[in-house]
Amino acid sequence: MLVRTTLPVTDYLRQFDEPAGYLDFARFGPVSAGVLQVLTRAAGRMHSGHGWDTLAELDAATLDAARSAADLLGARPEEIAFVGSTSHGLFAAAHALAGAAPAPGAGQGPGAGPGADRASGSRPAAGGGGASGAGAAPGTVLVGRRDFPGAVYPWLRAADHGGLAVRPIDGPVTADAVRAHLDGTVRAVSVCAVDAATGFRAPLAEIREVVGPDRVLVVDAVQALGAVDLDAGPADVLACGGQKWLRAGWGAALLLVRDRVADRLRPGLSGWSGVVDPIDAPHHPRPPRPGAVAHTLTNPDGPAVAALGAGLDLVRSVGPARLAALVAEALDGLLDAALSAGAEVARPVGGSGIGRLRLPGADPRAVHRTLTDSGLATTLRGGWIRLSPHASTGPEAAARLAGALRSVPVT
Repeated sequence: MLVRTTLPVTDYLRQFDEPAGYLDFARFGPVSAGVLQVLTRAAGRMHSGHGWDTLAELDAATLDAARSAADLLGARPEEIAFVGSTSHGLFAAAHALAGAAPAPGAGQGPGAGPGADRASGSRPAAGGGGASGAGAAPGTVLVGRRDFPGAVYPWLRAADHGGLAVRPIDGPVTADAVRAHLDGTVRAVSVCAVDAATGFRAPLAEIREVVGPDRVLVVDAVQALGAVDLDAGPADVLACGGQKWLRAGWGAALLLVRDRVADRLRPGLSGWSGVVDPIDAPHHPRPPRPGAVAHTLTNPDGPAVAALGAGLDLVRSVGPARLAALVAEALDGLLDAALSAGAEVARPVGGSGIGRLRLPGADPRAVHRTLTDSGLATTLRGGWIRLSPHASTGPEAAARLAGALRSVPVT
């Protein structure tokens, strides 16, 4: 993605002050100095402002954040709304597709064929049910079985209330995997741009080509924005919270809903903030507002959105491509150091900020404790240590990692 850069890398790095051994940005990214200032100012305004002026300032910050998000994603500001979390955005997408009429020609793309609507093979993912109530399900959504639960449960819960039936995809969600599951019932595909456990980067452009224009591609981008140079063009709907690689804290997430799919989505979780003239009009329900805001429940958390806007501005100013290169360099240095200390490493397929290691002959829990005791913040998942550094991770972290791994007793 081509974004005009204005901030030198050195100035970007001066924004951060996390401990040298912090390697857990896939869980939480310590915020920038700019975000800290925004949140402090907002708290002060809420403490001593007149009310109307505080709200006006937060409304202006929301508009600025929408412009920043639109610039990064190649969208129009009206296609951006703000919700409470990535999960909230995905729930909005899942319920917007529940019962909505498919676009003309849906189901006639790759994989469709005579009789496909009568024999979809749709089934709920493990632990979930199909559509409830009488009649057939209104279609099918493809979801990665091993995706982070926050990207799976919105579809399971929507299916339980009459939404799309969930058809799980085993293994990485690749274009070939999606193609193998397509038939005439599939109306949507949900994918994590970057897998939270392995760092696998989904080939969004290839998946878009496979699913065709008549199906909706929903993207969870929380492990991507701020860590990789993401081309969001293939995404019809995209959700991303600010608490990880955007380093903007909790409480707000951007929700992208492209105008090109507006006629295929029916606001299912829309509240008063998503409808036209909800206060003064005498009759309800009111018609939905145009744009992504139609899928919101209520007004967003103003300070959190302002902080998210500051995080987005910082990424935009330094440039997503430059930021991604710094993240990749930091991760490569860590994994090379782990290899030198006798560890087995797994590099992310497709390139992302997430890598993994394990130490042959050592208890993974003991390895994790040793790293923690050495001042290294990591995550233990499925017997692997997940490493997720950011651009501000210095070379001393790699040296500390190698030393800690060499101190772990092995059998």
